[in-house]
Amino acid sequence: MCGYAMAPGAASVSTLIYTTVGTTLCISSANAINQWIEIPYDAQMLRTRNRILGRRSLSPFHAFSFGTLTGAAGVTMLGTMVNPLTAALGAANIFLYTCVYTPMKRSSIANTWVGAVVGGIPPMMGWTAMTNGLEPGAWVLGGLLYAWQFPHFNSLAWNLRADYSKAGYRMMAVTDPKLNARVSLRYALAMVPLSLSIPYLGLTSWWFALDSSIANAGLIYGAYRFYKKSDEKNARQLFFGSIVHLPVLMALLMVHKVYDMDMSHLLSWDDDFIDEEESQSQQSSAPSSQQQQSLSSS
Repeated sequence: MCGYAMAPGAASVSTLIYTTVGTTLCISSANAINQWIEIPYDAQMLRTRNRILGRRSLSPFHAFSFGTLTGAAGVTMLGTMVNPLTAALGAANIFLYTCVYTPMKRSSIANTWVGAVVGGIPPMMGWTAMTNGLEPGAWVLGGLLYAWQFPHFNSLAWNLRADYSKAGYRMMAVTDPKLNARVSLRYALAMVPLSLSIPYLGLTSWWFALDSSIANAGLIYGAYRFYKKSDEKNARQLFFGSIVHLPVLMALLMVHKVYDMDMSHLLSWDDDFIDEEESQSQQSSAPSSQQQQSLSSS
């Protein structure tokens, strides 16, 4: 939603709905297949052992079928009703989450970086749904979500490290707690230049630079405390602080967005209406052939 709202161009309600539904289907597919793969490991963790597959409330066959069908439906919807680029990003996200991130969790701490890429792609999908291109703004929005994942997830993982270790997951909080804290702080700091690049690209006014710096300062403070002393209290405060931080940052993007005045009145149900409006605008702004002849004769 944020990526679509921030991208330049005339908004189409139908495209927004198809993008939202298609992206939701892709996310549902990735989550379902992930849980299908991790049935024996989820049963060993307090946080996940009560999932429906762990309780045997749903058969693995039905879970896998649901994941396959929702993935196919989501990618097809995005490809036919939005554009092929958005569909390709959706398909790539399903693949990264289920075929790279999920198995990597048991072999390498690099899984967290792959998972952060998965988290950064959805706003890029919203952007491409509007522009059908990966302009710099798409990468910056994706970068914001990518960087935010680390203080958010690493603080969560710290308090769950015993569970992760029991299930055999190789998380930074398990294998290298100091690295876990450093990475949290490093990417919290990275939120500042990423946020400053948004008004530089002309997506928002420069007021966003000020307001986002205040919000990012709160996240950095929590990450710094977690870095200096990694304990249950600081980890919990950073985790819940990150949950507040992200919607505040997204809201600030919308408040300070620079709108194209030529497109501000265009919010239609379909793209055909937008094309018609733009065509009529061009025709009305261009002088008629009779006017041109009279001007040339005079």
